[in-house]
This record gives sequence, C-alpha cells and structure tokens, in this order.
Amino acid sequence: MGKVKNILFIMYDQLRADYLGCEGHPTIKTPHMDALAARGVRFSRAYSQAPVCGPSRVSFYTGRYMSSHGAGYNNVPFSLDQWTMGDYLRGVGMRSVLIGKTHMVPDQGGMKRLQIDPVSELGVWTSQCGFEPLERDDGLHPDQVVDPDLAYNNYLRAKGYDSDNPWHDFANSAEGPDGEILSGWQMRYARLPARVAEEDSETPYMTGQAMEFIDQAGDEPWCLHFSLIKPHWPYVAPAPYHEMYGPNQIIPVNMSKEEVDNPHPVLGAFQGHEGSENFRREEVRQTVIPTYMGLITQCDDQLGRLMAFLEDRGRLDDTMIVLTSDHGDYLGDHGLGEKDLLHEEVARIPMIIYDPDAEADSRRGSVGDRLVEAIDLIPTFLDSQGGDLHTHRLEGRSLLPLLRGDGEFEEWRDAVFSETDFALHPARQALNLAPDQARAYMIRTAEWKYILYEGFQPQLFHLAEDPMEQNDLGEDPDYAAQRAELHEKLFHWLRNRRRGVMPHAVIEQRTGTSKKRGFFYGVW
Repeated sequence: MGKVKNILFIMYDQLRADYLGCEGHPTIKTPHMDALAARGVRFSRAYSQAPVCGPSRVSFYTGRYMSSHGAGYNNVPFSLDQWTMGDYLRGVGMRSVLIGKTHMVPDQGGMKRLQIDPVSELGVWTSQCGFEPLERDDGLHPDQVVDPDLAYNNYLRAKGYDSDNPWHDFANSAEGPDGEILSGWQMRYARLPARVAEEDSETPYMTGQAMEFIDQAGDEPWCLHFSLIKPHWPYVAPAPYHEMYGPNQIIPVNMSKEEVDNPHPVLGAFQGHEGSENFRREEVRQTVIPTYMGLITQCDDQLGRLMAFLEDRGRLDDTMIVLTSDHGDYLGDHGLGEKDLLHEEVARIPMIIYDPDAEADSRRGSVGDRLVEAIDLIPTFLDSQGGDLHTHRLEGRSLLPLLRGDGEFEEWRDAVFSETDFALHPARQALNLAPDQARAYMIRTAEWKYILYEGFQPQLFHLAEDPMEQNDLGEDPDYAAQRAELHEKLFHWLRNRRRGVMPHAVIEQRTGTSKKRGFFYGVW
C-alpha cells in the first residue's frame, strides 16, 4: 500500500443505495461492490445534493449545493465563475479525465460574453466541467437527437450492428418474433434480451475505454471520472442479465394506501405522471425491477473486471477509488416512478471509498454512519494530495479523517441537505405554480427529515421510528416544535451559502488595515 497518487471516481446513474448486497438487499448479487466495501469504508448515510442527474452531478463537480451553483435541472448550465473539480485538481498537479456521462451543458452565454472560442483549449475545458473529455457520452441517444459521430455507435457499426442508430436499435431494444425492433423506451419489453451481445453493450464498452486510458496514462497523476449510464433507463439488459432475476426476487413496494389516497399535494402531482401511474401497477414492477437488478449485476461484473485489471497493473497501491451514484430510483415506492423528490429511495446514494494509504488499514471493511454529502468528494480528493481545501468556496468537507486512523472526528455535521427544482415537470402545471415557485428543500438529521415545499405544507418524518417514511407528521400539532427547529436549521443553511470570492485568510489579513494602507476615514 502507498500514498494516493491517482483517483478513480466511479459514478453509476440512478443506482439506489439499497440495491447493493452490502447494503442489505436480500437477493441481488454485487460481490465486487461488496468486496470494494470490504477494502474501504462504506458510508451508510450519504446523500445527493439534488435528486436528478444534472444538478446532482454539478454539485459533485463543483463541491457546492444547488442553491450555490444554480444549475437546477438537466441541461441547465452553471455560470463560468463556478470552479470545477478539474480546476481544483489542476492546482495539485492532477490531470482530470472524463469517460462517460456528465449531463452538463456549457454556459454558452457566458462564453460568448467573454469571447471564449468553444473549440479552443479553454473552450473545451469550460464546456466539459473542467474534465478532459476522452469520451463524453451522456448515454441517452434517441433518434431525434443522436450525434451522427457518436463513438459508441461507430464502435457498434464496426462490429456489424448495421443501423443509423445502433445505440437504440441494438443496445437498447429487444427483438420480436418476426425480427422487428421492440424499443427499450417501452418498459413492457424489459424482460427480453437486448439485441446486442453482452460484450458489446454499453457497460463493458465503457469499462474497456477506462482500462485503455489507465494503461496509457503514464506516470502523471490522474483523476479519472468513470461515469456509467446504467442502471438508468432504458431498462434493457443483454443476455444473460435480462433473466438473471425473477419477480420473486424483488423487494416489496414501499407504498401505503394513505399516501396514494390522500397524498401531499406535491407528491400527488408527481403521482399523476405517466411513469408513476405505471409503476403503481405490480405488473410493471415485476417486469422492470428484475431487469434493473440485472443491469446492476452487469455493472458489478464489469467492476470486477476493472479491479482485476488495476491489481494486475499495481494501481491498487496508489489509487483511491470512489463508488457512488447521482441519485436513486423510486421504482414504484411511494406511488412514484423516476426520481425528483426527496424520499430515502432517491436522496440517499451509495458511497464506498477505498484509500490505499496505510493509515486507512484500521478502517477497512467498516461502515461509517456519519452524515455525508456528495459535495464532500472534492475536499477529500484535495486533502489526499495535501492541497488547500478552499473553504471559502467549497461547501463540503474532507472525508479523509473518517477514512483513516480511528475514523473519529469530534466536530462533524449534524445534518445534510438536498433540494429539487421541478419547474420543467408537468407536476408544476398541475399545481398551478410559476416556474420560480416549484422548489423543495430537505434537511435530514440523524433522526428526522423535514421537507419544505414553497406554497404548501411541509413534510416531517421521524426516521428513527419511521425509516420507510410512511407517517407524515408535517401537519401534526404535537410536532410543531420539531418542525420549527428544523425549519430554522434549514433557514440558517440557506442564509450561509459560501460566497466563494475571497479566502478567509485574506479577509483576516486585510481586516482593520486601512490606516496602514493610507486610508484615514472618520479621523478627528
């Protein structure tokens, strides 16, 4: 074992924390994720800063909450003044490379204002979250918007998958009895195998790209963001993963009659979405969830392939490995499909960190129950390199003290926060809200969760006694004091976003120095 030289930052898309074997799922097979947890620390209370791809990832990439970076939904840019993971890591001499998805769009208005050429080195840097995009692939390529030069499609065509869009026609579709294409956009076909061979499907292909980069990287320190689209929909898996699990192996739905018959108004509006209505049918759950599980096990098998490669190359001795997800997936729980709201099924994310440093030996195989946030990763990476933690701008905190030694840290946070902006959803229109009114904010402590909705009553759950979030105390008069306490903590958090302009040390140095600098005001 040795010091951290490289960082492998693995992110899956829409992977629920409770769908790992080491998290207690009773039937899913994830032996390689479980083995990584045995090598490192699994954080059982890790939370995304937003329950949807785009803003969640921007929080990972900037180390800041959604309210601070401003990218409230998919395909919403954040401004050029936001520093990214690549900016920070470049400061400690580390190359930042992307293979896979970011779901980030550039601030084209800001680039035009500053006259930044999009194809220049600076233009690419600012357009790709500060990553060097070896292969940017956001993983969703419907016929209407597919890039004619998509690298994965070119790979498939070279392998003999003849189509204008083999991503859809082969990798994400099944085949009918007469050879017809059965599109993976329709969940009814989820139990059928994809038309692509397993070794040519997306996850093995991207894993091969990651391995190729690591082999060619040389001695220069690197951070590889290896970001996979699966198990995100389309829910289509290649053989044998399409039939690896059956309906008898899925966990029961977490949905009460009360939350469907008398839901919170915002919850009810989302329950009216087509995906939610479908996932409330047991037929849909029994069709889709086994395939979702198969996609996870395929991801796990490819992780095993990658870990064997790293061990063979000696990279486990100097590479920190992070395994996480951008958010979860409702899969019918609480009467919902997709994500976007703030129940545990979506807001809580897997977080496993392997640290090669010998000081981490005492923590290997442990489970950390401290409250952890996605924005903690950039400070952790910087700390592993002995770098400045930029506390005037970064809003997370280093996890290194929880990875090493006795894993104790006297002053840790007592709450985590997540927020959502549903302006672009039909639910907003169903609620007759203006776009700037469709927001919700979550504070989660060790025992409680409080969710503030603009214009509606809050929700309150006593997670210590109600971990399934079935007893909403948001209007119970007996819990008015608890709601008021959490509301104030949330308000305090909103008031104290990091300005990110001047380091605290510089402010301290300049405070009270006006006379030394020749400025005499208010003097008699």
